[in-house]
Amino acid sequence: MVQQITKDIKISITSNFEEKRYQNTRIYYAFSYSITIENQGTDTVQLLSRHWNIFDSQNDIEIVEGEGVIGEKPILNPKQLYTYTSNCYLTSPIGAMNGFYNMINFNTSEKFKVQIPTFQLMVPSTLN
Repeated sequence: MVQQITKDIKISITSNFEEKRYQNTRIYYAFSYSITIENQGTDTVQLLSRHWNIFDSQNDIEIVEGEGVIGEKPILNPKQLYTYTSNCYLTSPIGAMNGFYNMINFNTSEKFKVQIPTFQLMVPSTLN
């Protein structure tokens, strides 16, 4: 598990290899990742948008941006958790992801970024 805290928001991540897929004569490696966002502060916050940097071992970089996560813009009261699972596809068996969430503090109206730490995406057989 990878974890990081930014401005009282703790991000915890686990990732898993799901399967290898073939599409239009190309191989894709499917990975899932679960993220828990924990508000360790005393103010209520909301996740507004996300920014992802997705890397693979062939030096391809994909940037993904959008509102919320999995179609939601969760509001987290103090000490509250929000967990979601999503996925990505790589063209190589090894990669990584990182990025940030744009959030707003309801008590102060401050907008701020929460860093998503780099986590690895790896087919288990590549570890040998």
